[in-house]
Amino acid sequence: MKRFAHLLSIVLLSIVVGAIGGLGSWALFEALDQATTTRLDHEWLVWLLPIAAGILGFAYWKFGGSANRGTSIVIANANGDANIDADVSGGAVPVKPEPVEPVPARMAPMIFGATYIAQLTGASVGREGAALQISGSLTSLLARPLRLSDGDRRLLMTAAMAGAFGGAFGVPLAGALFALEVQRTGRPRYEGIVPALVASVTADFVVEGLGRSTPITDLMIDLDWWVATRLVALGIVAGLAARLFIMVLGAVRTITARAVTMVPLRPVVGGLATLALMLFVGRDYLGLSLPLVDHALAGDLADWWDPVLKILFTAVALGCGIPGGEVTPLFVVGATLGSVMSAPLGLPPAITAAVCLGAVFGAASNTPIACAILVIELFGAHMAIPAAIVGVVAYAVSPSEGIYSGQRPGSAKDLRDPNHRANAAPPRHA
Repeated sequence: MKRFAHLLSIVLLSIVVGAIGGLGSWALFEALDQATTTRLDHEWLVWLLPIAAGILGFAYWKFGGSANRGTSIVIANANGDANIDADVSGGAVPVKPEPVEPVPARMAPMIFGATYIAQLTGASVGREGAALQISGSLTSLLARPLRLSDGDRRLLMTAAMAGAFGGAFGVPLAGALFALEVQRTGRPRYEGIVPALVASVTADFVVEGLGRSTPITDLMIDLDWWVATRLVALGIVAGLAARLFIMVLGAVRTITARAVTMVPLRPVVGGLATLALMLFVGRDYLGLSLPLVDHALAGDLADWWDPVLKILFTAVALGCGIPGGEVTPLFVVGATLGSVMSAPLGLPPAITAAVCLGAVFGAASNTPIACAILVIELFGAHMAIPAAIVGVVAYAVSPSEGIYSGQRPGSAKDLRDPNHRANAAPPRHA
């Protein structure tokens, strides 16, 4: 009876958390749609990007505190202080616990306003990461007066991530799996599967009920061994694209940190660099760049430089400290990359764009199962095997450390030693 009562209480709390995540995602997306429309109607707004970035940089430097960690602090709170992982031999490997700061309440209004300003002025940052931060911040605020145990707080933070991701894309199953999979590389946290699924489904219902639905496009493909072989090649390219994004993002952060010692000025440099890139290559890569995804999924062939330039624009914005997320930009990179690769591989461009859309982000975030399910939920059950092939191969090719520093190592990608584990303790970053 105690177990049932606890499960019921967690389910009820997960419904509330899912509703919060759905409302947060809906409000953010509505606001960002308005910001994008305003920017397109008033093209002069992009010239304000350095000023806006400077204001955001100063605000986060002065008042952000732990909110500067972004999505990673939400993931770290879902991980909590657990310090025992089972290895393949059934033993236990101790991991030195590190204190985890709670997700600050100020993160929600700060990331909401910062993402709106960034989109209004054309910064190439995403929105789904912001939705995760809003959901995590509000859930942390909700949990404080409830005096929950550490384990229950971790479950609710998992539910918060699931609700934000599932509600944002209209993919409740993928949202639940993403929240379980993103916490540790190769080690989904299945103890949180009930609250994650409840919150994700609830968030999807809330977003749908508010009139914002995700269009579903059924795609068909005849699969044989030759098609599967070419999909493997596509997965390798997708994994390499994830590697390139992580490498370029890290390089921009390192160069900016060395060259600009004053932290609030780094976003200004990112804004100026974005404007310089815009003058050379145009405005297609500002903001979310969703038209590039629409054209790719419609079967139009993208130019080979589209994914490369979107990586560059996004790495410059995020690497210089402009607040925002990585999800949508990586979807754009994946969709355009798949479209580019369709011609040399002799595959339908809409198919390659769809499977690569999820594979690049899945490889960069170490969440291949969730992103394969996302492709299935968006494009139909016939995409199951292609999405799995491309997503898993891309994950195998991508680096062990993904885009989220709060993600803990679980199982290693190096298969040469079956008893080999990833490093027990994650690297410490200043």
